[in-house]
Amino acid sequence: MENTNWIKLMSSSEFAERKKTCDTVIIPVGATEVYGPHMPMGSDIIVAQDVAELVAAKTNAMIGPSLEVGESYSLTKYPGTLYLRPTTWMAVIEDFMASLLRLGFKNFMFINGHAGNVPMVGQVCRPLERELGIKTAQVDWWRFTQQKALGVCETTGWMCHGHASECGTSVMLHLHPEYVDMSKAERVTPKEGEEYGKFDDFIDYTVFNETTECGILGDATIATAEKGKVVVERCVRSIPSSAAMYFGTKFPLRTSHKLIQKRKYDHV
Repeated sequence: MENTNWIKLMSSSEFAERKKTCDTVIIPVGATEVYGPHMPMGSDIIVAQDVAELVAAKTNAMIGPSLEVGESYSLTKYPGTLYLRPTTWMAVIEDFMASLLRLGFKNFMFINGHAGNVPMVGQVCRPLERELGIKTAQVDWWRFTQQKALGVCETTGWMCHGHASECGTSVMLHLHPEYVDMSKAERVTPKEGEEYGKFDDFIDYTVFNETTECGILGDATIATAEKGKVVVERCVRSIPSSAAMYFGTKFPLRTSHKLIQKRKYDHV
């Protein structure tokens, strides 16, 4: 397929030609889990894949396979949530990377749409960096958006970034408004009240349904596509420069992907 950054959409000969000038591959990872009553359970991976396309268009990177299920055990009380055991998840990623290493990729960038995957990416990548001399990096998307949402979103902390709340809903409204039903959006404060999240010295393992009944944690009712657009643009503007410095690569600009044309990100 002409003008694509997805390996899966290239012919073998197209891939071989493109690979001559590309050492960087993006791997989108996310989750299939409850994301409130107003958004699809695949929101994390949908966003990760869209961001991967936007970043690839600015970095000449190719996009490898996605992993659509993550470590979501704490959300399994909600209907529809899927999860992989950490050992399984890491084994799949290791096999993905082994295949991509065989094809000659040297730089691996994970666009990660789910916080539960963060430690597993590190556990897979650190040994491979030491043993093989490759470079790996991870964009923890929802953590990354927190700084970029300042001055854009009306709330902060859990009310903005808790789960399927103001920031997450705004990003989805921008990227895929057809998937969001704002008539079902809710404002949910943690059942624990203001004390929730204050004990930074401890990492707890609370089952998520003990904190919120509907899967939202925060205020989804004030989300807008306009807020999401600014947050996404700010993030996509900064990721390529960070990647270039870390990987030591000068990225030729590519702006041919359909999503880029449709959403006019060429000005970002």
